[in-house]
Amino acid sequence: MSGQLQSRVAKTGDNRFLRAVSALSTLAGWISAGMIVTAVAITCQMIYVRFVLNGSTVWQTEAVIYLVIAATLVGLPYVQRLRGHVNVDLIPLALAPRPRFVLACVTLSLSIAIVALMLWYGYEYWHFAYDRGWRSDTIWGVRLWIPYLALPIGFALLLLQLIADFVALILKIEAPFGLEDV
Repeated sequence: MSGQLQSRVAKTGDNRFLRAVSALSTLAGWISAGMIVTAVAITCQMIYVRFVLNGSTVWQTEAVIYLVIAATLVGLPYVQRLRGHVNVDLIPLALAPRPRFVLACVTLSLSIAIVALMLWYGYEYWHFAYDRGWRSDTIWGVRLWIPYLALPIGFALLLLQLIADFVALILKIEAPFGLEDV
């Protein structure tokens, strides 16, 4: 099983840029996992307070929601690095090596453009919340720029990983769609 997983991980070769991006994506994955563990711990604490102590919870539900959303966004580059996103490779399998390479370039270019656009709007939304001093409409009243910061961070890290994937493809460190020429 680990051999299969290892072969799907983005290749870096001896390229410093690819290795740095890989390390950054791995760090993002660990931070994302930490957020999930923290959310689970807060959920357990919330259940204990509500059902054992018969008390009310003020911040727990909101914190768990923000942590899970942030974990999803910050974890995007790690999942991309592991090639963990859903992938349908019927068309790449049917193509000859050169058209497969072209399709991979087009696919990665479009992905980079879309994620760059999402980064732009994510940053704009975060900055707007920061400038306006938005707070949540709950008793806790979280300054919303804090959880919204996951938008530009997550999309920036995903963009960086996609650029690294494109560089690895162009430098022939990585095969198109992970499929070696047959």
